Amino acid sequence: MSQLNPEQFIAVHHTEGPLLVLAGAGSGKTQVITSRIVHLLGTLKVPADQILAVTFTNKAAKEMQERVKRAAGAKSEGMLISTFHSLGVRILRRDIRRLGYKPNFTIYSDSDQSGVVRQALSDLNIDTKQFQPDMVRWQISMAKNRLIAPDQYPKLSTNPLEQVTAAVYPRYQHLLRAYNAIDFDDIIMLTVRMLEELPEVRQHWQDRFRYIMVDEYQDTNAGQYKLISLLAQGHGNLCVVGDDDQAIYGWRGADIANILNFSAERSSCKVVKLEQNYRSTGTILNAANTVIRNNSKRSDKALWTASGTGELISLLVADTDDEEARQVVEQLQLAQYRDKRPWRDFAILYRSNAQSRAFEEALRMEEVPYVLVGGQKFFERKEVKDSLSYLAVLANPRDEAALVRTINFPRRGIGGTSLLRLQQWSLEHNLSLYDTLGMADQIEGLSEATRKAVNGFHTMIRQELADFTSNNMASQATALFKRLGINQELYRTIDNPLQARKRIENIEQVINALAGFEERNPTAGLADFLERIALLEDNRRETDNDQPQDAVTLMSLHASKGLEFPQVFLVGLEEGLLPHHRSIDEDPEVAEERRLCYVGITRARERLTISRCLKRRKYGTWEERQPSRFLAEIPPELFEGGDTEHKEAEPVDMGMDFFARMQNM
Repeated sequence: MSQLNPEQFIAVHHTEGPLLVLAGAGSGKTQVITSRIVHLLGTLKVPADQILAVTFTNKAAKEMQERVKRAAGAKSEGMLISTFHSLGVRILRRDIRRLGYKPNFTIYSDSDQSGVVRQALSDLNIDTKQFQPDMVRWQISMAKNRLIAPDQYPKLSTNPLEQVTAAVYPRYQHLLRAYNAIDFDDIIMLTVRMLEELPEVRQHWQDRFRYIMVDEYQDTNAGQYKLISLLAQGHGNLCVVGDDDQAIYGWRGADIANILNFSAERSSCKVVKLEQNYRSTGTILNAANTVIRNNSKRSDKALWTASGTGELISLLVADTDDEEARQVVEQLQLAQYRDKRPWRDFAILYRSNAQSRAFEEALRMEEVPYVLVGGQKFFERKEVKDSLSYLAVLANPRDEAALVRTINFPRRGIGGTSLLRLQQWSLEHNLSLYDTLGMADQIEGLSEATRKAVNGFHTMIRQELADFTSNNMASQATALFKRLGINQELYRTIDNPLQARKRIENIEQVINALAGFEERNPTAGLADFLERIALLEDNRRETDNDQPQDAVTLMSLHASKGLEFPQVFLVGLEEGLLPHHRSIDEDPEVAEERRLCYVGITRARERLTISRCLKRRKYGTWEERQPSRFLAEIPPELFEGGDTEHKEAEPVDMGMDFFARMQNM
């Protein structure tokens, strides 16, 4: 408690009733949440199982849990620190039978959902070229985030895509139910439905969680807001922590009104503002404050620091985007050499992922190590999903998406036309696809070779289901993949043997992940492992930022939230990039884009460099660029040279090599 400042101390000790903690960037909000939990456990003797803390990523939940455990020890046993989706799954597993599902439901990933949407479009004779499954899936997801059920959606349909979605949404939901599957949005939506419709279930969880804390509350959508409101309805001991100035996920359903209206909706709400920043210099904070102040709908607060003014902000103005990249890399190298810093101290942040190309080329040319955050995640790779699909079939043979993925991998001669006939027959006879596979001899339109292949696949799966146990699952999976000949299939179908080997190594990592899971959870089963993978995959805002190598970080502004670096290069501050042209069209006040700029500025601890171009190529032709309006919102005296608008591009002397430049410093 002695480490807390006065505002943090108040937030920690206000435990009864609603509490809104407006925590500015770098103001120690995690310290407040963990200290508050320790205070509840230690001083107030609250039983651990009555405390619930909710955040958005597994990484954040794990870090918070470890900090509480270090401070509270055994007293923290039984406390739940969870993501929204993990909390929803916990509630659903207990009572989802009452909504007509079985407790061993499967959670479908994005690609699985797209497959079901594609099937629904086909069932309704809708052209998938005109209405792409991913577009329809996104519409359904946004509807579920707003708690709009299939029977409510048609009332809101105003354009062709929404009209198609209105037709597909009920069919999609019917197919999910038939497969005993739910998607990620269902986790929240069905949990809310259960708590609303079943008073005894709601009472159980309200009695269970008497003290609730929510982190990053500005990022909650309508479903998450409703879920937390229902759980806290009985006792009212709800503490939410967040920063409306860092609300940057409106495009995926987050509603900033949830945090802005929190205190107004609760008459006895206590509001605490955390404005002392422990991360950045005074100059950086002044720049962030003056930018964000131009947003009209926000809580009134301003960051400050006791750590001093620090260095002025550097501004690089380049002729082209390639020159911008060269200047940034040059300045980065000079700073690294001068200050003897590791490469990991530097980050290049941009609005659009397409901007990374020039910086990657410049870094490679100078042989500067870098890591690009936001590439394809491990569990989204094809060979990984193929191997996980076999495990999913063993956990739930009614998982149609997994069956479809495995039925012709490795190749067995079961083509797309035959598979479609099998699916149609299963629908006509109200059977699962797995049961249909065992009746291939009764299905017209299949060749003799296809019937033989289908029967062989069904027999193989039936035998595996009979033999597979929850003991030594990793070794059983290894034996299964060997019997399937997956390695040989990859070598046969991929021309480059090195690429084939990389994919085989990825499958080996699936086995390693399963073995590690078994070791940590000796009583768990295959479904538990797959659930864990599914929940990890859902962390769309979470990136693996704990890079072991010493490298410069390249990442989008959206991906940078929650991170900090000693030196940040905020690049491409031009109209059309930041703020982005799509956002300008949708919101002339560009409030969320301004918050995104604020997030970028406050990632810097010691030194901030901003860059822009005078022109960029667009579809092969040069386009003149105007400086971002956000540059004009930063006082000139915060910049080296003091001129943000009329500064001309400074040529880079590429004739002098890097080491010569350093010697002339």
